[in-house]
Amino acid sequence: MDDNTGSFRIEHDSMGEMKVPSERYWGAQTERSRENFRIGVDEETMPRQVISAFAILKKAAALANHELLPDRMTKEKCDAVCDACDRIEEGKLWEEFPLVVWQTGSGTQSNMNVNEVIAGYENARLNKKLLHPNDDVNMSQSSNDTFPTALHIASVLLLEDKLIPAARMLVSALKKLEDENKGIVKSGRTHLQDAVPISFSQEISGWRTSVEADIRMLESAAHPLKELALGGTAVGTGLNAPEGFAGLVAEKTAQLTGKKFISAPNKFHALTSRDEVVFAHGAVKALACDCMKIANDVRWLASGPRCGLGEITIPANEPGSSIMPGKVNPTQCEQVTMVAVQVMGNDAAIGFASSQGNFELGVFMPVIAYNFIQSCRLLAESLVSFTENCVKGILPVKEKMNENLHRSLMLTTALNPYIGYENAAKVAHKAFNEDISLKEACVELGFLSSEKFDEVFHPESMAGE
Repeated sequence: MDDNTGSFRIEHDSMGEMKVPSERYWGAQTERSRENFRIGVDEETMPRQVISAFAILKKAAALANHELLPDRMTKEKCDAVCDACDRIEEGKLWEEFPLVVWQTGSGTQSNMNVNEVIAGYENARLNKKLLHPNDDVNMSQSSNDTFPTALHIASVLLLEDKLIPAARMLVSALKKLEDENKGIVKSGRTHLQDAVPISFSQEISGWRTSVEADIRMLESAAHPLKELALGGTAVGTGLNAPEGFAGLVAEKTAQLTGKKFISAPNKFHALTSRDEVVFAHGAVKALACDCMKIANDVRWLASGPRCGLGEITIPANEPGSSIMPGKVNPTQCEQVTMVAVQVMGNDAAIGFASSQGNFELGVFMPVIAYNFIQSCRLLAESLVSFTENCVKGILPVKEKMNENLHRSLMLTTALNPYIGYENAAKVAHKAFNEDISLKEACVELGFLSSEKFDEVFHPESMAGE
């Protein structure tokens, strides 16, 4: 965060003068935050998605103010704000946003960082003092309504444009795998113990349907996030915002993003409560939980290759050991499970933070934003990697599946209608204790003849596919 050029200019705010690196567009308030919050400076700066969302809302606010207050937000000023916002969204000014997440709980410094950069960039580009960060860029706004608005915008864009498409990619790959493996019957397993038969395609369909259900929950959870706090200003009353601003700025935001954003009907709720984010992250966590389960299933089924279940093979993407030649590990499954753990931890942080608002403002917003955005970004990227580098390359080991199927003692369940539960249990125990087949045990116990056993015992038909 230190600038080593040695060249500074003097900027001022309501607290006095500040030395600011001369090559930077930010102003005094950003510099104060840089100096006062040297916490996590290498890795934990405000996520780019939040900054990009701020650029969207600042552009929407300028457009709305130009319509409602054209004498104050002139066309020249509006055009300048919009130009800087476009540059930010294009990623051309990322180095101008150095502030960390661990700042004020309202995110005021990041709001002012954006305001100062927009004004500083445009004033330098136009070579005149056209924009003031507070009077112009922050017109009709407060940090208290802009940060929750930026959080909602960023969250909706991540959910609908990144995480849900990644989940759909996984569904598509699973559906293809399911269709390709119809008719292959294998042993089911419950409690990590042998169970009655299931087809491989049925097993895959369970994975697929879980992710499809998660997608529906994510889609549903995105809707409440489309209510925006903007227009509530400091405490929800809309002080210093013109009549109609809240509805118009939400309309402009919807036009800029292609998402159906609306003005939150109650701004007092919109400034104080983060329940929409908690609800949405719950759906993100549900997807992470299902992905944890699917990844664990895959690595269990692929365990081996000779001393494990070995019922499927997965792509060998890299060597698995620095000491054991030829070893291949389920690395894609492991990255999914680690990401899932991170998402679950983030969910706890978001829940705690959302419960801690006081009076007219929630003051844990940066940490909520940081964790929500990390969850969506990591999980989306994890699913794409898992799909491309593992799921698409899964192949059944039919011989092993068939061997395990016919060795399963739980096939005695098929005998229940003919010899009863207790006698079937005796068959299973005898076969296990004496290491003989179920048929041999059943015949030796005198429950069925050899011919009758063959007539009623058909493991492949037990899956009911």
